[in-house]
Amino acid sequence: MTLHVTNTLTGETEPFEPQDPDNVLLYYCGLTVSDPPHLGHARSWVHVDVMHRWLEYLGYDVRHVENFTDINEKIVARVGEDDLGEDEAEVARTYIERTLVDMRSLNLLRAEVYPRVSEHVPEIVDLVETLMEKGYAYESNGSVYFDVTQFDEYGKLSNQELEEIESQGDPDERTEKRHPADFALWKAGGVDEHAVLEHRHDGVNFECAHTTAQTWDSPWREGRPGWHIECSAMSMTHLGETLDLHVGGRDLVFPHHENEIAQSEAATGQVFANYWLHCELFQMDDEKMSSSLGNFVTVDDAVEQWGTNVLRTFLTAGSYNSKQLYSDETIAEAEERWERLERAYDSAVEALDSPAARTKLDDEELRATVDEARETFTTAMNDDFNTREAQSALLSIATAINRHVAESADTVRDNEAESGYDYRGLRRAVESLEELGDVLGLSFVGETTGTADLAGDVVELVLDVRERERGDGNYERADELRDELERLGIEIQDTDEGPSYRLSSGE
Repeated sequence: MTLHVTNTLTGETEPFEPQDPDNVLLYYCGLTVSDPPHLGHARSWVHVDVMHRWLEYLGYDVRHVENFTDINEKIVARVGEDDLGEDEAEVARTYIERTLVDMRSLNLLRAEVYPRVSEHVPEIVDLVETLMEKGYAYESNGSVYFDVTQFDEYGKLSNQELEEIESQGDPDERTEKRHPADFALWKAGGVDEHAVLEHRHDGVNFECAHTTAQTWDSPWREGRPGWHIECSAMSMTHLGETLDLHVGGRDLVFPHHENEIAQSEAATGQVFANYWLHCELFQMDDEKMSSSLGNFVTVDDAVEQWGTNVLRTFLTAGSYNSKQLYSDETIAEAEERWERLERAYDSAVEALDSPAARTKLDDEELRATVDEARETFTTAMNDDFNTREAQSALLSIATAINRHVAESADTVRDNEAESGYDYRGLRRAVESLEELGDVLGLSFVGETTGTADLAGDVVELVLDVRERERGDGNYERADELRDELERLGIEIQDTDEGPSYRLSSGE
C-alpha cells in the first residue's frame, strides 16, 4: 500500500510522491525559544519524528530540517529573568540548550540540521531584495513589506479571500502599508517596547530589556527580519526551492504558512512545498496548551514523572491531525498501555530464552496474530501516519503473547508431553514489537530518558556548548555548565586535547 497523506493545500488525502523517488525533503517549523518546551511542542515533535521514522522504514533517505527561531520579541521579554541571560542572543542560547536536551529525552531522531534565524540574516536580506526586484515587495520608512495584491494565489492554503483578510502585523505598521494584509519582510529599528512589555512576566522589572534586541544592517535601514521570511530563507537554504513535506502546527496555517508560500513562490516561481501537513492542537481544560496562556506541562517535568515510553505512548495514541486532550485520565491510560506492552515483551523474552522454548511447537494463532498485526500496522501508518491504529496493532501482539505464554506455562508446569513455548512464534512477536515499536519511538530495552547522567551524547553536547562559551570569553557561564554537570555526577577534566568526562564514583 502506498503512503497517503492529508494535504492541507488541497484538502484531500493524496498518494505521497516525493520529487526524488529515493529522498524526502522534510521541513518542520520549529520552536521560538522564549520559554521551556511543553507537551504541546512535544506532541508535534513526536509526530514529526514518527513521520521521519516511517519514511525511513519505507526506504527513503530523509533530509529533515527543523529551525530555531532565536530572534523574537518574546525572547527579548525574557532578558534578565531567572538568570536566562542579559541579552536576546544569550536568552535564546540558554533555551536552545534546554530544548536540545528535551529533544534527546524524548528519543527523537536528530534532524539533518537545526538552522537558527540569527545565522541566516544574509540569506533573508537576499530573499527580500529578490522580492523587491520582482515587484512583490516595497520599502516604506526603512521597512519592507510584501504586497499581497501582486501574488494572485494569496490565500490558497487557508482558503481565504483577500478582501476578507484582516490587517497583519503591529498597529503602527498600518500607515506604512499599501494594503492591510501586506506583511513585514524587514522591520526598521529594534523591537517595539510595547511588544516586549506584552510578553514580559508579571512582577519582573522591565528596565531596558528591549534595548538588548539584536539588529542588522540592510540596504534599507538597520533592523530585524520579519517572522515569515525567516522560514522561507532557512528551508530553501538547506533543502532547495521546493520541499516535499512542510509540517507545522494547525495554528500556523494563517498567516505564517500562507505568507511562506506567497513570498517563496513569488521569489522562485516554483511550488514551495508539495504537501502541507498540520498537527492539531494539544488541549488542556478546553484550551490549547501554550506558553502564552501559561497552561502547560514542561517536557522535562513530564519525562521525569512518566518516562519517555509512557509519554510517547500517550502522544501517539491519537493521530497527528486529531485533537488530543491532556488529563490525568489520558496519561493513566497511556501508562497502562505501555505497561501492557512492556510486560508482554518481557514475558515473551523470558519464555523465548527458557529451556521450555521448543523448535517444533507451532502456535498458529500466535503466528497469525503477529502477521496480521504487522499488516495492520503497515496499513495504518500508510494511511496518513495513523499512529492510533498502529499502536492498537502493537497491543494485539501483546495480547497474543500473553495468551500463548499463559496457556503454554500451564502445560510446562503439568509436564505434558507436548509442553513448551513456540520459539519461532515468540521470536517473531518479540522482533515485531522491537521493529514496529521503534517506528513509534518506543524502546523495549531499558528506559530512554536522555538525562545527562545516562545519555553520553547529551553530555558531549553540553561540553561543546561549554567550549563555545569559553571560546567567546564567557568563562563564568562555562564554569556554571561544568558545575551543573558535576552536580549530576559527571566529572570534567580539561586537557590539551580538549575536555573529557567520567562518571564520579560517589561517596
